[in-house]
Amino acid sequence: MKKTGFFIVLVLLLIVVCFGYKDIPLDKLKEKYANTASKFISVNGMDIHYRDEGIANDSLPIVLIHGTGASLHTFNAWTEDLNKEHRVIRMDLPAFGLTGPFPDRDYAIKNYVQFIENFLSTLHVNKCILAGNSLGGKIAWSYTLENPKKVDKLILIDALSYPTEARSVPLAFTLAKIPILNKALTFITPKFMAKSSVENVYANKTKVTDALVEQYFELLLRPGNRQAFVDRIMQENTSDSYKKISTIKTPTLILWGKEDLLIPVSNAYKLKRDLSNSSLVILDQTGHVPMEESPKKSLQAIKDFLGLRHTKHY
Repeated sequence: MKKTGFFIVLVLLLIVVCFGYKDIPLDKLKEKYANTASKFISVNGMDIHYRDEGIANDSLPIVLIHGTGASLHTFNAWTEDLNKEHRVIRMDLPAFGLTGPFPDRDYAIKNYVQFIENFLSTLHVNKCILAGNSLGGKIAWSYTLENPKKVDKLILIDALSYPTEARSVPLAFTLAKIPILNKALTFITPKFMAKSSVENVYANKTKVTDALVEQYFELLLRPGNRQAFVDRIMQENTSDSYKKISTIKTPTLILWGKEDLLIPVSNAYKLKRDLSNSSLVILDQTGHVPMEESPKKSLQAIKDFLGLRHTKHY
C-alpha cells in the first residue's frame, strides 16, 4: 500500500515537473505581445489592452471582438487592410490576452455586454460597426439587442448563438469542465494541449504554426488567465436570449467556416433564417476562426459587405 502511494506521488511530481508552468510576468508579455499601436485604458477597474488604428476621425469605427482563449491578435491580418479606410478598434477581452480577469470572476454574457458598453463609452464611440467571432460573436449580437441604435452594421463570425452539439471540442475546453482536473489546469498546462486546441479550430492543420501556438500558449500564462479561462468555461449558459435574435433588424453579415467543428455551419443557416436583414457567406476549407485561417477570403466578404474597395483575389 505504501509503495502504491509513493508511486502515485512520484507520478504526480513527474507531471508537475514536465507540464507545470509558472505564470509569465505581465511586463515580459507586454514586451513581446504589445506594440507601438497598443494602448492600455482603465475600464471597470481593469487595465484593458487595446489597439485603435486607422482613420482617426472616422465617426463609424469597426470594433472587433475575439473569442474564448484568443486575443486581439486574431484580427491582425484584417486590421492591416481595414485600417487603410476605417478606424479599427480591438481589445483583449477580460480573461484573455494582456487584459487579464474580471475582478469579480463573473463571465456571464451580460457582464461582457456591459464591459463593451463601458469600453466604447470610455473611447467616446457612440456608434460602430460591430464584429465578433465565437464568444465575441455572442457578445456582439447580445450588445446589439440591448443597444440597436449604437450598431450600424453587425458581423457575426462563427458566432455562439443557438444551443448546439459540437462535432469536436478543443482539449482545453474539455478539461476545463472536469472538476479537479480543471483545478490542475491552472498550474499544469501542457504546451501540446495548446497546440491540439488550436488545431481543433482549424480545418487545415498545416496552417497552425509554432509561432501561433506559442502566442496562444504564452498569453494563457498571463497571471490570472488560466483561472479565468476555467471560470469562463464553467460559467453556466442557461440563457434563452437566442430566442430574441429575430428581433435584430441591424444589417448583418453572417460569416462561417464550412468545416467548423466547434459551432457547426447549421447555426449559420439558423441565423440567416432568423435575421431578416442579413447576408450569409460560407467559406470552404475553413474552420472556426476564418480571420486567422483564411484571412484573404474572409476579408473579401467583409469588404463586400461594407462596400469597401476589393482586395486582390487569391
